[in-house]
Amino acid sequence: MSLREAARGLVFFLLSVLAVQGEDGWRFTYAPTQICTIKGSTVTIHCTFSHPSRINDHDVTVERTFWFTEVQNKEPEDLRTDSKYAGRVQNHCGESDCTLTITDLRESDSHVYEFMLITGQGGRFIGSPGVKLTVTGFSVLITKTSWCTYPSCTWSDVQCHTSCVLNNRPSYVWYINGQNKQRQNLHFTHNFYSEDSVSCAVKGFENSPSAPVCVHGNSCNRVNYRDRSICAFKGSSVDISVDYHSFYNPTSKFWFVAEPNDRWRYGNKAKIQEQVGRFQVLETAGGRSTLRISNLRESDSAHYRFIFDPYTWWTSLPGTTLTVKDPDLQVQVIWSPSGPTLTCHSSCLLSERSSFVWYKNGTKIQGETSPSFRGLLDPGDFYSCAYERHRSLPVYAPKVPSVLMSHPGDIFKDSSVTLTCSSDAYPPHTYAWNKENQKLGSEPHLVLSSIQSSDSGEYYCTAENELGKTSSKYVLINVKYAPQTSIVSVSPPGVIVEGRPVNLTCSSDSNPAATFTWYKESRTLFRGPEGVYRFSSISSGDGGVYRCKSENQYGQTNSTSLHLDVQYAPKPPSVSASPSAETVEGSSVNLTCSSDANPAANYTWYKENKDSPKASVQIFTIADIRAEHGGNYLCAAENRRGRRHATLRLTVVTGAWKSMVTGTILAVFLLFILLAVFLWSRRHKSITQQSECSKRADGGAQLGPVSDQRPAAPAVLQDDLEYTSICFNQSQTDAVYSNIRWVHPPREREEDKEEEDGVEYSAVRFHSSATGTGSQEDVEHSSPLYSTVKLNYKSTM
Repeated sequence: MSLREAARGLVFFLLSVLAVQGEDGWRFTYAPTQICTIKGSTVTIHCTFSHPSRINDHDVTVERTFWFTEVQNKEPEDLRTDSKYAGRVQNHCGESDCTLTITDLRESDSHVYEFMLITGQGGRFIGSPGVKLTVTGFSVLITKTSWCTYPSCTWSDVQCHTSCVLNNRPSYVWYINGQNKQRQNLHFTHNFYSEDSVSCAVKGFENSPSAPVCVHGNSCNRVNYRDRSICAFKGSSVDISVDYHSFYNPTSKFWFVAEPNDRWRYGNKAKIQEQVGRFQVLETAGGRSTLRISNLRESDSAHYRFIFDPYTWWTSLPGTTLTVKDPDLQVQVIWSPSGPTLTCHSSCLLSERSSFVWYKNGTKIQGETSPSFRGLLDPGDFYSCAYERHRSLPVYAPKVPSVLMSHPGDIFKDSSVTLTCSSDAYPPHTYAWNKENQKLGSEPHLVLSSIQSSDSGEYYCTAENELGKTSSKYVLINVKYAPQTSIVSVSPPGVIVEGRPVNLTCSSDSNPAATFTWYKESRTLFRGPEGVYRFSSISSGDGGVYRCKSENQYGQTNSTSLHLDVQYAPKPPSVSASPSAETVEGSSVNLTCSSDANPAANYTWYKENKDSPKASVQIFTIADIRAEHGGNYLCAAENRRGRRHATLRLTVVTGAWKSMVTGTILAVFLLFILLAVFLWSRRHKSITQQSECSKRADGGAQLGPVSDQRPAAPAVLQDDLEYTSICFNQSQTDAVYSNIRWVHPPREREEDKEEEDGVEYSAVRFHSSATGTGSQEDVEHSSPLYSTVKLNYKSTM
């Protein structure tokens, strides 16, 4: 059986039950809860745990785990920081379990061991009742003694005893005066002499035998080594000590080197004290011998034994095993509830009696000789430890990390960027990447492949070890890209009402920021860096289709069209009647009302002085009109935004008036026609007379002056006689035409009167001013239409 297998086999369980603490979702399980094992062995204590995933709306994360021994009225302390356990304790913890391993067990390790868990929110939870560990050694009990023939010799029955209940019927090894007797039972009966000593061990653990016991009295031959194994650094010094007693006065005593199971006979091995230089044997009163070896070498690694005469003929009792190694001191930083603790650690299990030296920033710290340093630690300082002039590397918190970007300059969408975090620290530290308050990763390199606009932001990294945590400066990643989208939105949302303020906003995701161009239908409104188009008081004419364009130096994009529907109250209505607002009794008429409104208006017709509506339509038709239908009609145009109205006067014409009105209209029409013909005829004759007068003037015709004498009426009336031709001498000036009036013609003969029916006469009165008083002449003639033309002129004669 190997030593490791034997160690496993000698962990004895007195009780194997589950320890459970299930309050509020927390659960700790130990299996077993009591362990009994022997000195020098190795023990493993195991705990599994679980916890709720969330507490008070926060995720529960386990930050720290450690084992401690139950000490009354004392803050729990991580075993790894206790100098008594230095180099002998290891923790192996996972997400739901944790294992404590203690090697080279000592009887002083007998304690109750408990597990503590600390969350990221600062909660502290202890799994009770823990595991009770009992460490015990072996002792020899003399159960029976009987005398024989010789008084100095007795038959005695001895037993190898331990307080643990050993399972699997282990084998035992018995030693008399250090010689292996090859006995394997729990009890051993032998004929012992007065000088004999006896000791025992469990097979596989011969390096941890019981102390020798005298069968008769206390003056037998016995040797007891203080350390069964010692580890030391090359170049250092070591003391190997033994307590001994001789039944007789010893004739010689010395140290020698042998393999642990070698049988040694005198003369086969060189005495160590015969060597000079590095070896020294120190004898003290009371039976103690110490072998001191200086400036250790790896070749000094061996099994050392001490013998004395007459205890020299044979011995196989294990001595002290020395292991010499290269110095590998290092400072371990172990967290505890009271803060970080430094422990001077090595692959050698350095003796707890060893003296250590501690340094801060290269200066020795006075009074610190323990393998653990418990002073106040400053994250900015360096700490190291030394043993036998061998010094560890310093430990220190991480320095401020630096961040290197793989892609300097502008970063474009879909490219790849790598950020590298570096920091100086010892012991080795861990990294963490963050973007604002978002955790991204725990590697020194952060790779952003196919980078997107959402990756823009400030990044930083942290470096952390047990001594502290530091963060780098922020690194800005600014991803450049063309506008991705253009979206038009209306504020305030909902229905748009005329007269209220309205904003159209063009939103675009781009970097750098986009410039915006606004359009209404195909007309450009404006272009600028602000994506808001404002209406301080929107009107009905502002309705229509709007869109925007977003652009920067990397591209552009157009928004979808937005139809802006502006609601407003009806405008003043327009009313009309068809065919006319003045209609004849018995006919029909359509009254039409129209108004500009959004939403479309509803129309209602009212008769003047009537409360109830006549109709709720846009076109109100009245068939078979009667006199009572006449009057004022009011049209009301209404929608949810308001109400407007207008009035129409409807006139109804009866049957008598119909003929009169028709005749009047016809007479007026004919009068206009006659007047037009008359005016045209006069214009034509005027032009003709002017032409004839011009001819007369050219022919020497001369008109004499007009005197006061009245011209004689013509005696004979001729057909087609015209009294409308008037000629004026060109020498006469200032002709004035006035006093055109109706006059009565002179009496004439009846026969002439009959012939003159239908002839139109014009009486022309001339007023001339000369040296004397002018005269007037009235020409009267009976005709259906008479006119008087008064002409005023001055004579030039």
